[in-house]
Order: sequence, then structure tokens, then C-alpha cells
Amino acid sequence: MPSVYLKTTIPSYLTAWRSPELIMAARQQITREWWDTRRHDFELFISQFVIDEASAGDPEAAARRLSVLAGIPLLQAQSETDELVKLLMRELSLPDRAATDAAHIAITVVSGIDFLLTWNCTHIANASLRHLIENSCIALGYPAPVICTPEELMRT
Repeated sequence: MPSVYLKTTIPSYLTAWRSPELIMAARQQITREWWDTRRHDFELFISQFVIDEASAGDPEAAARRLSVLAGIPLLQAQSETDELVKLLMRELSLPDRAATDAAHIAITVVSGIDFLLTWNCTHIANASLRHLIENSCIALGYPAPVICTPEELMRT
């Protein structure tokens, strides 16, 4: 069964009140459809970074996010994770505030996960960064996961 690392945007979009913004509302709906129809086709994983991010903010919203994450296995950062985070930060020219984004990628890569599922299209699911992410993974001897949005991981 293919494996999927869920970035924090997935439980956030899944549990948030419907947005009045058209694009955001569409992403929320797609996330709900993926969750309802496709998540059982994958082995799901998260990390402590996801738990930490999902725990932040409004306590009621955090509780909703954490409830959908309950029972999903936690991947542990390994010693190789730090090396890949540093390489990604440098190669992608990420600002310091994006270090956690690099950590999500690195944990996914080092753990051998097939897909990284996210709506973060700035630092992660970004076509202009894809080759840099892949080259960074290859430089350290790892295959890159498929980084995509729930829309891309839906079956037609």
C-alpha cells in the first residue's frame, strides 16, 4: 500500500469552517473528498512537527485538527534528517521561517514515504522547486517522494 505523509495543511483544510474565499473553499472541499474517498487507499503518516503545528492557534480548531490526526503513526526525525534540512534550506533559498517546511520534506524523504500531501504551494508543492528538491534528495542518496495536493492524488 502506498504511503502518504500528511502535512498540517491537510487536517487544517479538512476541519476548518467553510471559507468564504472561493479558492480556499474549493481546496477545503477537495480535501474532504480525498479524506472521505481516498485516504483508506494509503498508509498515512505524520510527524511531531504536524502535531505541534496542528496544536497551535484557537483551542477549538486545534482540537478538531488533532482529532482527525489521532491514531496516525508518527515518523521520527532521524540523524540524516538534519543534513537534508540544511541542504534543502540552502538549495531552495528558503527563509529561516520555512525551516519546518524543509523538515517535513526531509522526514518524508528519509522515512521512504511515497507521497507528501500538502496545500503549501509556496515552499513545498511548487513546480519551480520540484527539481531542486529532487536533486537535493538524490545528492544524499534518497529518492524524492511525489509532492502533491489532494487534488492531484484523487482518482479520476
